[in-house]
Amino acid sequence: MKRQIFNPIFPLDTYIPDGEPHVFGDRVYLYGSHDAEGGERFCMLDYECWSAPVDDLTDWRNEGTIYKAEQCPHRTDERQDMYAPDCVQGNDGRYYLYYCLGGFEGPISVAVCDTPAGKFEYYGDVKHPNGQPLKKYIPFDPGLLNDNGRIYLAYGWGLGHDISQLPEEHRKGLYMQLFGKTPEAVEADGPLPILGAQVVELKDDMLTVKGEPNRVLDARISAPAGSELSKHTFFEAASLRKFGDFYYLIYSSHETHELCYATSKYPDREYQFRGVIISNGDIGYNGRKAEDRLAATGTNHGSLECINGEYYIFYHRNTHLSLYSRQACAEKVTMLPDGTIQQVEVTSCGLNGGALIPKGTYPAPICCNLTNLRLQHPTGMPGEVINPAPNINHEGNTRFVKDIEDNTLIGYKYFGFAGDTEISVVTRGKGQGELAVMTELGKPLVEINIKPSAEWTPSQTVCFTANGDLPLYFVYSGTDKIDLLQITFEER
Repeated sequence: MKRQIFNPIFPLDTYIPDGEPHVFGDRVYLYGSHDAEGGERFCMLDYECWSAPVDDLTDWRNEGTIYKAEQCPHRTDERQDMYAPDCVQGNDGRYYLYYCLGGFEGPISVAVCDTPAGKFEYYGDVKHPNGQPLKKYIPFDPGLLNDNGRIYLAYGWGLGHDISQLPEEHRKGLYMQLFGKTPEAVEADGPLPILGAQVVELKDDMLTVKGEPNRVLDARISAPAGSELSKHTFFEAASLRKFGDFYYLIYSSHETHELCYATSKYPDREYQFRGVIISNGDIGYNGRKAEDRLAATGTNHGSLECINGEYYIFYHRNTHLSLYSRQACAEKVTMLPDGTIQQVEVTSCGLNGGALIPKGTYPAPICCNLTNLRLQHPTGMPGEVINPAPNINHEGNTRFVKDIEDNTLIGYKYFGFAGDTEISVVTRGKGQGELAVMTELGKPLVEINIKPSAEWTPSQTVCFTANGDLPLYFVYSGTDKIDLLQITFEER
């Protein structure tokens, strides 16, 4: 079998969300935050970088820890988690890593290194010419662009949920945390200029802003009513790119599960919403509605990069019935001549350059569809409880699909079938029933009998016939719950 890659793109014990891909030299580097497996907060671990040759996106390597939280002078017991970073090469040839600690008070800090993935050292904070830290609007989620020697910084935040729906005590606390005012005082001021995406140009020192930040995209509270933007307003994850004649602002909308984009002829003004690139639940893809999401949705954050002449969107998926254990994924996208991008589907074979080969054993957690048909969308509101559902999970060094119940769908896209295929699975659990095997929903090809077992147990091998690049679906019908460890295609 040729070397293959599937989503998530890194080992199953690795959680690198918020990915910002950049081509430096002959390699692409992915910079992101770093979640803990089964973690209790966002971004609990130190920054780790991964890279791959631009001509072989199946060959990623771990560059190791590039920057530690303990190196940041602003770190405290209350603020110790490093949120989504971005990296840019300065005009001096060095590499600058921009980041914020958890919270919304800033500053945007900078670390520097002579190489893209070496040991970064703290360098300073983004500041005004008078030396005061840049605090205007909300300094959060920095994104950088070196545009032929001019350095632009994007940042901001926009409230992903409708705060009017929060319980009053939570709503008041959130306003005080963000704005230092009661809800009544804030609302008396009218629309909030503090919320939205901003872009500001930096001087060659990579720290000092040249002027005041420009608002480039509205948040939910100020977007024009009835506009296309009003359906996909800016929430977070501002990322700047330039392709051809257009500047692209990639961002997470107030729906939080989707990455959208806006374009402009200028880096720091006149952006227009253009569409959705990806949803980590495939919401909106071919008209799919939110209630029909195909996977757990939560936050999403990533960006677009041109690698060896092809375009790819990097994003993350959610695991563990949690907002805090997110894994890096990627899909190829098509850039049309007018600069537009059609929404792409979440798959298992993302960077593989084609469908996976139905030979050998695959870990069950590479599924791109996993739903009991009643998934909820957690927003992170205070006191929110996520309902039990099938999910990607782990115990010790074992990763698996957990809590598969009656009518659960587990899907893999795509495999390149060529005739008769023999397949088996490894499961455990109290459940008893059948796993229907399909390449088209609603049309079972064969069934795998599942029996109760406290230990991981291989099933019998069954055979079906399929031809072409097709999805592989399993739908469980039975009592109680089971877990799924792996899928094996038997050699004929």
